[in-house]
Amino acid sequence: ALAAGEFSMGILGNAFIGLVNCMGWIKNRKITSIDLILTSLAISRICLLCIILLDCFILVLYPDVYTAGKQMRIIDFFWTLTNHLSVWFATCLSIFYFLKIANFYHPLFLWMKWRIDSMIPRILLGCLALSAFISLVVTENLNDDFRYCVKTKRKANVTVRCRVNKAQYASIKICLNLLTFLPFSASLISFLLLILSLWRHNRQMKVSATRCRDFNIEAHVGAMKAVISFLLLFIAYYLAFLVATSSYFMPENELAVIIGELIALIYPSSHSFILILGSKKLRQTSLTVLWKVEYILNRRNF
Repeated sequence: ALAAGEFSMGILGNAFIGLVNCMGWIKNRKITSIDLILTSLAISRICLLCIILLDCFILVLYPDVYTAGKQMRIIDFFWTLTNHLSVWFATCLSIFYFLKIANFYHPLFLWMKWRIDSMIPRILLGCLALSAFISLVVTENLNDDFRYCVKTKRKANVTVRCRVNKAQYASIKICLNLLTFLPFSASLISFLLLILSLWRHNRQMKVSATRCRDFNIEAHVGAMKAVISFLLLFIAYYLAFLVATSSYFMPENELAVIIGELIALIYPSSHSFILILGSKKLRQTSLTVLWKVEYILNRRNF
């Protein structure tokens, strides 16, 4: 029930982002770089939510399905693919905020700031190719009898083989998914540089002694809220992932896996609402939709 509730909230938020941006794309016959990133991120998270929920339901309702290697390979491929896509697209969003809002005068920064809009489609395609490659490596190194080992507790030779298989599987999966700390590091650096840019801007404002409303500061603060929320939720998500993966070494591990996946669902579900609140267009559209829903409900009551 908890997984279904988190899944519903995540689908609602991410589908809203994707629908609003796609409608704007169709209406204007073009899409901005920020809308393209947000739409790609929303689609990847919808797929990630579906995979996590499917894994939860199979584990609870049909645990025998996990004894088959084929189903395990399919689920692991799509989980790894959508997981990496989600993280890389969120990193692209953090870097885009940094390049568009921060104020630095280094030639490399100015060149990237000037070229970022034309590079975004190719960067997103590169993220897709890299995620697909990592997913194939994970699937290729997955033992067919791993899930069988999780469920089987028999003779000594089977136990030894199962320990080897589980250790090999867990180590491969953890090492490959630790690659997502590369985009995490990039997002963290973007966040720190945004703080530095804001500090320099505030110092310049004090020197000029201006008291007018500064939209640059508001842009910095909004971007930092989006980036820091991603970083915190990402940390919680990967702690949950480590709990779920390390639980394969424990007897009766289903409960630990379920708890880990319930915590993991929070990341793709809640971050979409933070992005909606941080975007003026999405926030205004959501308020309009809520007002129309309230108006329809009031009319029905009367």
